[in-house]
This record gives sequence, structure tokens and C-alpha cells, in this order.
Amino acid sequence: MSVINLLNEDLQSKWKFNVATPIQDQMIPAMLNGDDVVAESPTGTGKTLAYLLPILERVDGTKKNTQALIVAPSQELCMQITEVARQWIAGTDITVVPLIGGANTQRQIEKLKKKPTIAIGTPGRLNELVRAKKLKLHELHHIVLDEGDQLLGRESRVIVKQFIDGANHDRQVVVVSATITDEIKLVAEQLMKTPKRFKVSLEDMPDQGIVTHSFIKMQEREKTDMLRRLSNQEGLRAIAFVNNLDQLLMKETKLHYRQAPIVTLHADMKKEERKRALDAFRKGEARVLIATDVAARGLDVEGLTHVIHVDVPVSQEQYTHRSGRTGRAGKSGEVLTLLVGPSEKQYKQITRSLDEKPTEKIWDKGGLVKGKGFYSAGPAKKGRNSDNSKKKDYNKQYDNRSERKYDDKPYKKRYDGDTTRKDEGKRPFEKYDENSYKKNDEGKRSYKKNGEENRSFKKYDNEGTRSGSYKKNDGSKRPYKKR
Repeated sequence: MSVINLLNEDLQSKWKFNVATPIQDQMIPAMLNGDDVVAESPTGTGKTLAYLLPILERVDGTKKNTQALIVAPSQELCMQITEVARQWIAGTDITVVPLIGGANTQRQIEKLKKKPTIAIGTPGRLNELVRAKKLKLHELHHIVLDEGDQLLGRESRVIVKQFIDGANHDRQVVVVSATITDEIKLVAEQLMKTPKRFKVSLEDMPDQGIVTHSFIKMQEREKTDMLRRLSNQEGLRAIAFVNNLDQLLMKETKLHYRQAPIVTLHADMKKEERKRALDAFRKGEARVLIATDVAARGLDVEGLTHVIHVDVPVSQEQYTHRSGRTGRAGKSGEVLTLLVGPSEKQYKQITRSLDEKPTEKIWDKGGLVKGKGFYSAGPAKKGRNSDNSKKKDYNKQYDNRSERKYDDKPYKKRYDGDTTRKDEGKRPFEKYDENSYKKNDEGKRSYKKNGEENRSFKKYDNEGTRSGSYKKNDGSKRPYKKR
């Protein structure tokens, strides 16, 4: 029997999918039973409906109080969950209200006065409303932490803990995320009552899409131009993740100057600007959405073909969350990383756990193809020795360094007349005769060539002249004054 049969007739009539996903099969019965849940499942496996449908089944829309709270880390994810919830509550007494930052606070307070059944919000704005005593925590019976690994991180942990501690004593707490570390599990267990753990991998999905991982080597300064090229590719729809907000703003300015079809999404944008950017991207007016990790967390865009890591993620968990934006609902996708030399070691560590080794690609004839690239150093500076073509690269010409021959500059090997340089790292010198360098009886240096003494050096005399400091063959000397 399908778990959908456990829901009421109205929810069953709105179910349009062929089968439930593995995470839905596990979470729905447990939540209907009132258990606390910690669920780990890849992005795009149906986690939203896995917790939303049991909540819609258990809340009572006829009661005028807020019974459920869904917390998400970003405004976009909150609005996405709100839109899904509104589709499933249509024609019922259940009401839902989004409480996100960037929106008018007074309007949100007015909506809370109408006692919505479900509140969906970001931690910062929810905390403001709780402090203002506009959101009654003691009435909450269900609390869901979507992207729980981020909400239970060090930045938001204290605020989220206040929500759970202030809720009804018989509360139900649910934590879902694509990745849950041991630290997050420990924190979650401290806030929950004997939670049930569920974990689903991509291999467990019945209609798993094929996601390929690839990278292209380049210099840091070449990334912006590569985004411009990719944005002009027909059929491409990509989210490009940038680690640094300043770099995102710089790339936005340059790409807009080049009239590239891109939009951006970051935390400093107003609500209207974010909505405008997402609408343009979803309608196909822009092919690439450049975003920070927090702004695009949990974002679901239909038909996304690529995820581009403009910067290598700082952790494997971040790589997993970003890459999960593509290859959803059984569709194929590609995860492309713009790789620079200093980040290569970190990239290899992050992708070590992948089933298949990432494919290296190059840009050729207006598109990405398989090939071996390099971290180009750019054009040589003008001036002396600027013509690199005239220089011989002996490392490439001879695989074995011991076989390198200097035909244009023949050096004599040390102590013999062989012209082959065999001692690596040692420059050969000409061999001198036995009288070429010696000390005389007085301990003074002398230099002889062909058996004839040319000059010798002595110490200064007391008169300030350099007696015999420069002796010629005729015995004359040059006076030397004190400094």
C-alpha cells in the first residue's frame, strides 16, 4: 500500500506523481505517528512534500492559531515552500503566511493577527516577530528545519533553539537536509525526543538522472569571460555559485557591460529585486544565474542543465548542496568547476568520493569539449626576451635531462673534453694546468697563465699606499690613497 493512502481524500486527489520517493515512504508514516525525525536525502528527492503533507494532514484549519512553523535559511527557499503549500491547501481552511526579511514588517504583523495555520520564515525575521510578541511560540505543535545543517550551525543555532524551547511541550521537531554531519546530529538529538533517523542516497532513487562532473583549467582573471561565453550557449540554463560577494558584484558589472544574458542573486538585494531576477531566469530571459551559496540554498529551478562552481566550494557538503540543483526528477545535468591552480588540491579532495572521476574539458570552437588544458600564464610582457618562440625549451625537447646537449653553447665537461653535460645542476668548467692557481711562499695569491706571472696582490702599507698592490712586469706601481 502506498503511503499516500494514509492521507485524507483531498490530498490524495491532488497527488499527481506516479509513485512516492524513498524519503517520502519513510518520513510520512513517521510524522503521521508524531515522531521526531532527522532525515538526510539528496536535493531533488522530494523532501518538501515528505514533511509538508503530514503537517497538512495533522493541523486543523478551523482553529484560529498558528500550529506549525517551517524555518528555512533563505528568502527564496521560504517563498518556494510557500508556493508549494498554497497549491496543496487550495479549497481548504488551512492558511499559510511567509515571514521573511526584506518584506514590510508591519504587513506581516497584520497577517499574523489573522492567525494563519502555518508560518514559513527565515530565522532573522522570525526572531524579530517573536521578540515583539507577535508570533506565539507556545501555540506551535510542529517545527520543521529545512536545510537543517545550516540552521543548526553556529550562526543560527541559538535562535533556532529558542523556537524549539518556546514551542508547545508536545511539539514535533523535524530536521531535513541533503547533508547532515555528526555535529548536527548531536545538536538535533539534544533538541528532540528519541528521533527517528532516515537516510536516502541517489542510488535509492527509482528514476535517477545522470549527473556528470567536469572541470576546466584557467587563470582567475579568465573566469568572467568564461561565464560570458557560457551564457551565450544555446540550450544552457545554469546557476553559477561564487564564494565571495565582492567577486559576484564585480562579475555582474563586467558581464552587464558586455551585455551577457545573466542575472544575479545575493543577500544584499531587496525582495523585489530578487523576485525580478528569479522571474527573468525562470522565463529564459537570462541563461545564467550567478548567486552566493546562501541565496540559492534549496532553490529549485525546472530544466536546469548546469551547475557552475565559479569558485571551488569550501567543503564537500557545500559541493553536494550546490551540485544538487541539477539532475532533478530523473533528468540529466552537468556540474562544471572553473578550476585555478591553487584550488586543484582542494577540488581533488572534495570530488574523491564521487563514483566517477571528473572529466577535464577545454574551450574549443565555441564550446566545451573533452581535452587536456593548462593553467595559462597569459601573454608575455613586452621588452627584453619577450619573444618566447626564440627560446629553446630543453625540458620538452629532451625527456631525460642527462641527454641534453648544448650545441649552440658547447661547454667542456669538468676534467675532460667531452661536450655532453652529464652532471645535472653543475656547470662544467675548463680544466687549468697545474700552475694556473697556487699560493707563493709568502702566503699571497698569485695568478699564473702559461707560466708567466702577470700580477699579484699585497696588503696595505702604513703610508696609505698600496705597496705592490698592482705590480706590472716592469716593476712599476700605482699609488693608492686612503678613503
